[in-house]
Amino acid sequence: MSSRPDAGITGMEAMVRKYQQKFRKVRDEMDRWNELQSQLLRQFKNASSIIERLQVLQEPKNYGGLACISGISEMLVAKQMESLETILLSMKKTVEEFHGVVLSLEKILRDGRQLVKGGSMPLTVKQMQLQVGVKPSLADCLEGLTILHEMHHSE
Repeated sequence: MSSRPDAGITGMEAMVRKYQQKFRKVRDEMDRWNELQSQLLRQFKNASSIIERLQVLQEPKNYGGLACISGISEMLVAKQMESLETILLSMKKTVEEFHGVVLSLEKILRDGRQLVKGGSMPLTVKQMQLQVGVKPSLADCLEGLTILHEMHHSE
């Protein structure tokens, strides 16, 4: 009996396990994507609220008794503009993080393609379509990685 834990696992099973690891990484990236979407929606809502508020702040009739304070309108509008700028910068950072997720998915896809091309023996089409038990074929795994990358890249 061999002391290697993978000694009984065929090369195809080992490769499928490597793809399972890649899909776990993809799942983590997709979770990050969902978090970023929620964050971007909150940021957008906050920016929209400020923009709506700016319209109200520019109407002198909305100040009532505060209208006697010199420069109150300009001061409040300036403060809201500062807040809006901060939110817009945060939104830009969030969009950059989306790009980071896309780049990570692209790397996982590249690595997945390399697995089937760069092994000691490149796989044939038949081997790529071979299923190991209930696990998907390597072709299915590679196609899934491609679809996930393209979907997130297009968003």
